[in-house]
Amino acid sequence: MKSKTYDIAITGGGLAGLSLAILQAKAGKSVVLFEKNSYPFHRVCGEYISLESWDFLETLGLPLGEMKLPIIKKLIVTSPSGTEIHAPLDLGGFGISRYKLDFELALIAKNLGVEIRENTKVLDIKKSNDGFETILENETIHSEKAIGSFGKRANLDIEWKRDFISKNRTSLNQYIGVKYHIQTDFPLDTIALHNFKDGYCGISAIENGQYCLCYMTTKKNLKVSNNSIEELEKNILSKNPYLAKIFANSTKLWKNPEVISQISFEKKEKFFGDIPLVGDASGMIAPLCGNGMSMAFHGAFMLNTILENEENLNENYQKIWKENFATRLWVGRMVQRLFGNTFTTDLLIRILKTTPNLMQKIIKSTHGSKIGT
Repeated sequence: MKSKTYDIAITGGGLAGLSLAILQAKAGKSVVLFEKNSYPFHRVCGEYISLESWDFLETLGLPLGEMKLPIIKKLIVTSPSGTEIHAPLDLGGFGISRYKLDFELALIAKNLGVEIRENTKVLDIKKSNDGFETILENETIHSEKAIGSFGKRANLDIEWKRDFISKNRTSLNQYIGVKYHIQTDFPLDTIALHNFKDGYCGISAIENGQYCLCYMTTKKNLKVSNNSIEELEKNILSKNPYLAKIFANSTKLWKNPEVISQISFEKKEKFFGDIPLVGDASGMIAPLCGNGMSMAFHGAFMLNTILENEENLNENYQKIWKENFATRLWVGRMVQRLFGNTFTTDLLIRILKTTPNLMQKIIKSTHGSKIGT
């Protein structure tokens, strides 16, 4: 007997997947969403969200105004040697952990009737005669439409042999990410980006007086540190005097950090066959730009609008995606190449100190307008 056919099946329960599920459920669609983990859980993420997403999240049903979240309006950037620059964040942002954010969005989705299947691994998604088949380990789910929202690097990327997976090793595809929650003494209204050799570390406030400390570096840096996170932080990150101070005067709230490897900033396709991809599955901006989460929300909003208007999905989604994100990602890749190298990072920060307008231009070019405007 054929199982129920859903209007839409979404693989991946991150920010883009959950947002799209909520929007589609509000539009009266039957939605099933597959998530390989169980909510709530931690993800490697900087946990700073541009205020361009605030109103959108509240329309989804998330009462941000009641959560007493830190509002972040200032930026500090330092070079590996300790040269620093301070800048205002004209748009600004706020801090919230993915542990809380994803969990709250999942609750909203469930309350709207979205069927969320946690601890579920998707093996493949295939076009069928009357829609799509999402293939699980012991079941095949049928839907009229299927969406891929499965993050930075997933088993489906490998199964589908996507182009970015087969790229030769470059400066854009050999990164690892590490995240802690900490207690420390740091201004609630400030986000800092501290550079070190072949990497950078961000710190900013989240809910309940805690801070997110998240850094990205190369696989090579971990290898020369005997594959030890502790050695990496002691011998490489702490050469930046600001990071040395943070590690010396902070309390890590987890015994072990969250770690992710093989992060790629290479260009990605926006479709696999007839399956639209959203969030990090469609393209990932360098975390130092601080706008990946807002891009996930914006992408979900754009895709939902096209689905609701029943427009030419392939042509229009690719066109609108390019109009909204292509410049942001290009700037992000350029900045990614400049930061991390000890000499170029120090030189860039010295230049930015004397040309504050350039700093604001870079920030603006990696952000967008409020979602829906």
